[in-house]
Amino acid sequence: MKKQRTTKRHYRLKEQIALQSMILPAIIVLFIFSYIPMYGIVIAFKDFNIKDGIWNSAWVGLKYFRDFLKDPNLRNVMRNTLVLNVLGTFICFPAPVLLALLLNELPNGKFKKISQTVSYLPHFLSWVIFAGLVLEILRPSGILSDACVGLGLSQEPVNFMAHGSWFYIIFVLSSLIKGLGYGSIIYVAALAGVDQEIYEAAKVDGCSRLQRIIHISLPCIMGTIVIMLILQIGSILNTGIEQVLMFQNAMNLPYSETLDTYVYKVGIAQGRMAYSTAVSLLKSLISVILVVTANTFSKKITEKGLF
Repeated sequence: MKKQRTTKRHYRLKEQIALQSMILPAIIVLFIFSYIPMYGIVIAFKDFNIKDGIWNSAWVGLKYFRDFLKDPNLRNVMRNTLVLNVLGTFICFPAPVLLALLLNELPNGKFKKISQTVSYLPHFLSWVIFAGLVLEILRPSGILSDACVGLGLSQEPVNFMAHGSWFYIIFVLSSLIKGLGYGSIIYVAALAGVDQEIYEAAKVDGCSRLQRIIHISLPCIMGTIVIMLILQIGSILNTGIEQVLMFQNAMNLPYSETLDTYVYKVGIAQGRMAYSTAVSLLKSLISVILVVTANTFSKKITEKGLF
């Protein structure tokens, strides 16, 4: 019996070998660009210099990890990173879900496609272009400043980018506008797989549109929402560098310096590659712990998770 099951398994694998081989290019690319470079993290434990190379540089153990934890910039950098990501999670995470639910309720297929296309467009603009448009709107002689003066909200032109405390709002809102449509794609796809007969049966039973959303649409995509939330929690220390650097200036630096930009400046501008590698490695370890923890709680509460 066991031999028969093994034979059937081998037969199915042989039948699907063409399909299975389609994933090989992705595995090769992942191995070359993600796994092979991992040997470079050893410089986090060495006094690395280019002349001696990675393996000939002297070992320093956990020196750079201790230096980072004692760094006077740590408190400010971590505060900005956490505030930006927590605000982004509360505001930017549910927005694509809501947009997907609204798009799913549109009865006109043509208008639905146009709405989806328009919402996707900002994602395909680089942060250089998108940030340039935002900065143009927010400059002292820009549209928003003129509107504030015209409405009597301000007696003089407002330089929004000079107020460091406003950086958080600008960062989150620009992230929301740029990523809203593209972020909703996975939820729209999940809703497209819901059996339409369920909605028809709910209509016959007299359920309102809101009731159908709450009792049908949301439960059907809850697994997807949970998985995306777990990944979002795991990236709580990641803000990226492109967006932050585009909006960063000397006046808002105390509010805009994040962990990613700090590592970039220390590693590239100052040439302290071993130190920046140690910080990045520590950040990655924390992210793994957050993902595992979030997945554990999710499995206990919702019985859904990544693994």
